[in-house]
Amino acid sequence: MPSPLTMSALRTYAGEQGDERIARRRQQLLDAALETLGSTDGGSLSVRGVCREAKLTARYFYESFSSADELVAATYDRVIDEIMASASEAFGQRTSITERVRGAVAAIVAVIDGDRRKGRLLFSPTLVSSTLAQRRLAATQNLAALTAQSAAGSHNTASAADVAAGYYRVGGLANLLAAWLDHRVEMSRDELIDACTALLLGE
Repeated sequence: MPSPLTMSALRTYAGEQGDERIARRRQQLLDAALETLGSTDGGSLSVRGVCREAKLTARYFYESFSSADELVAATYDRVIDEIMASASEAFGQRTSITERVRGAVAAIVAVIDGDRRKGRLLFSPTLVSSTLAQRRLAATQNLAALTAQSAAGSHNTASAADVAAGYYRVGGLANLLAAWLDHRVEMSRDELIDACTALLLGE
């Protein structure tokens, strides 16, 4: 039987179901975490700080997350999933490898330029934590594998050299995007997309 607290949380108030309220508060926390981590002066995230940003009490934080690290991971995963979905869709709409890569890069740049907090969360070298490091490593492995397989072709198995080149190119891509977001590299969006495409294609 559900506990009184659970039953209270799931009641309908002002026409909003309990599970809808929980989802809304979770979204508030994710948005607050992105603001905290991805702003130009972003830094570490604490339960108290993110609750203050979200205008929620700690009780509602623990309704959705067990720790600040879990919220950081969920925030990163939400952004990387958006990036990967956009890039994969764009990649699949083209025919030649150059068009595919350029389309995927353009999709990535569109997301991080549309909301630069997302780019800083993914790429900024000044934003570090063990949770982000683990998430970035996993994302790098996936992107390097995709890059290596693209280089090898759909009918061939990526070689060790292809995988090594994949890591090299993805690392360079991340560094270039971070530098562009921080204005250490001054380029237009199209110039950036051209540079990233050439980098990934080894041109």
